[in-house]
Amino acid sequence: MIGRIHGTLVLANPPEILVDAHGVGYEISVPMSTLYELPPPGQPVTLWTHLVVREDAQLLYGFGTAAEREAFRHLIRISGIGPRMALAVERFRLHRSLKQALKRFLAAPACEVRFDSAFGRVIRACAAVPRPGQSGTWITPQMVAAYEELHAQQLAHSVEVWAEGRLLAGLYLVALGQAVFGESMFTRVTDGSKIALAALVAFCRTHALPLIDCQQNTRHLASLGAAPMPRADFAAQVALLAAQPGPAWRFSPSCWSALGLNSANSGKDDGRKTPWRT
Repeated sequence: MIGRIHGTLVLANPPEILVDAHGVGYEISVPMSTLYELPPPGQPVTLWTHLVVREDAQLLYGFGTAAEREAFRHLIRISGIGPRMALAVERFRLHRSLKQALKRFLAAPACEVRFDSAFGRVIRACAAVPRPGQSGTWITPQMVAAYEELHAQQLAHSVEVWAEGRLLAGLYLVALGQAVFGESMFTRVTDGSKIALAALVAFCRTHALPLIDCQQNTRHLASLGAAPMPRADFAAQVALLAAQPGPAWRFSPSCWSALGLNSANSGKDDGRKTPWRT
């Protein structure tokens, strides 16, 4: 979760805590805090950061309605400060059905994966997707603006699934060095978001990025190979990865070979009707 916060830095052991004017404490996660020269304890600070907010926080910034606040509290309960759901890319499960969908996608005409060609459209599509058990979205206009600023700084990226000039599915993420944080995804077709995730995994394998933070522990993500990591292990690994220089975020069809797929067949229609014909 990204946000701009203002407050005074205090030290706990661990981590760093930012306390705002209302006494609400925010845990500053390792990757974003390493991007800044934090002031000495007791001094004012303003920064963009991944946040883990205390469950007992009485005031949540950036939310204009009770529904938005409740949606965010739901997210806090899911992610909390316990184990973190993460996908080791070498453990990604390419199920037979998904592999067949990917082959059809690669064979269908005018189908492609792009990075960062429509970041704003992707994050807004993610915000508009109904979520089971949630009455609203945590992706508010303020957060869209925040992520778009991160995108302008090349810290946030979109993975996009296109067919015949239409954006059918995608996801967006934050990348800090070699640390990758998946944020949200959407799809308008069957298997679309899975193809976007598979493309991200293929890119990460190609560029030796070992881990994708998935945040939420869902059966869907677990079925694809994600698993909970102890919070301390996750933070330690992220700290190491964030300190390493990251790749250029450009997707090449050759990345598909990291999943054992032949991109040379891209555009060769097998004659069967597929969901990629729009």
